[in-house]
Amino acid sequence: MFFKNLVGHIHLINHLKKSAENGRIPHAQLFVGKEGVGTLQVAIAYASFLISKDHKDPESCLHNCQKWQHPDLHFAFPTATNETIKTHPVSNLFLTDWREFLAKQPFGSLFDWFQHIGIENKQGQIGVDEAQEIVKALQLKPYEGHYQVMILWMPEKMNAAASNKLLKLIEEPPHKTIFLLVTEDEEQIISTIKSRCQALHFGNLSVKQIADYLMDHQNTDPNTALKLAHQADGSMNKALKLLGENSEDQVFEKWFINWVRAAFRAKGNAAVINDLIAWSNEIAEIGREPQKQFLNYCIQFFRQAMLKNYKADSLVFLEPKTEGFKLEKFAPFVHNGNILDIIKELEEAMYHIERNGNAKIILLDMSIKLTRLLHAKEM
Repeated sequence: MFFKNLVGHIHLINHLKKSAENGRIPHAQLFVGKEGVGTLQVAIAYASFLISKDHKDPESCLHNCQKWQHPDLHFAFPTATNETIKTHPVSNLFLTDWREFLAKQPFGSLFDWFQHIGIENKQGQIGVDEAQEIVKALQLKPYEGHYQVMILWMPEKMNAAASNKLLKLIEEPPHKTIFLLVTEDEEQIISTIKSRCQALHFGNLSVKQIADYLMDHQNTDPNTALKLAHQADGSMNKALKLLGENSEDQVFEKWFINWVRAAFRAKGNAAVINDLIAWSNEIAEIGREPQKQFLNYCIQFFRQAMLKNYKADSLVFLEPKTEGFKLEKFAPFVHNGNILDIIKELEEAMYHIERNGNAKIILLDMSIKLTRLLHAKEM
């Protein structure tokens, strides 16, 4: 991946290039951006630029970086055991899968990665075994590049043991060694690591940037490209999934609408609790990572409904496809009297699910609370 092939973030790319050319390269940088905006791509392009900088054969060096096979380009990312890797899963054992993933889904999410390696029902992490591999890899001097670069994807998935083991290394890495931490949620990174990194925040991709990419790289007609770009909410990953009609959002929408319909029926009708129990049991079967993905989708749906309620139509990109469900009819039930409590309940459910709570109990408790919140009065 080269700078010239990236989508958006021109001012940040220019900043990175200029800083490198002037010799002002922080030893640890934190690239912060939501799913699908291309932060990992920028990190790889920047790493390639640093490694090939002042190289006697920069084209050959860049070619190896582009194939993600340069000996001075290192990767670490969340993993878990699967059908092939039965014990001590570390990134080096998944490098072939990782290169396939980068080639097929350059804007892919963490959940896409978990699906790619067959661990979508597990909670992948960066553990202490991974930290030991990172320490071992960076003990050597750069092989042929001007720098060696460690790209740590999703550092928020590091457990405490791994974080503590890497803390000193990130603070004082070996000479000509650069850490690039690529995150979607910097608040989940322990403060002692975050404080040692220079942060760059990446904004969403614009509608035009997404539409142009779909037309140039996916041969999408202009009208369809513009519509999908509007619905993608700044995420190229979501736009590509919508284009292929391979989005989990279609399943999530069905679950969400079944849920809120049952919640509405529950007022004054205790028998509907059986429907909420059945719904909770269904969602509990899908695994913890998909559950968290779904709860994030619910938060987005409620926010879109509130924007619709307050006539902020220019910010509304959601277009439900479920027969008989109209966003404009649902929107009045989401307002300043309940939106904060609704989001709080969803976030707490994610928190407890992530910490291996009983999903059936967590989801049912949240559902019962929703029946009350949806009937709350607007302030």
